[in-house]
Amino acid sequence: MLTYVRWYWPDDDSWNYDELDADRWALRHVELRGSDGVFLAAASLAEMLVARDSSSPGAVARYEQRYGTVPEAPFPPPDPIVEPALESVPSEEFEYLWRNARRHLEQ
Repeated sequence: MLTYVRWYWPDDDSWNYDELDADRWALRHVELRGSDGVFLAAASLAEMLVARDSSSPGAVARYEQRYGTVPEAPFPPPDPIVEPALESVPSEEFEYLWRNARRHLEQ
């Protein structure tokens, strides 16, 4: 079962949206700057693994340069003390942001 969360990172003024699998690993990640809503990342774990396994020198670096990165550890279980606080978002909101972010980053 997939879940969708968002969290704010004040150090970078960025909103982060993640699609999480049942073990809370991020499958897709969207990041946008809070001050102006510019998309900074729209990365997919599956695409990152394809780039890694492609045997093409620099494939992962090119992918990350264009689409950013996916968090590399599972998210902790919900806990009000843990920062940043994760908020649930509807899948439709995530999909809308994903499509817009990809369109923006592919220009």
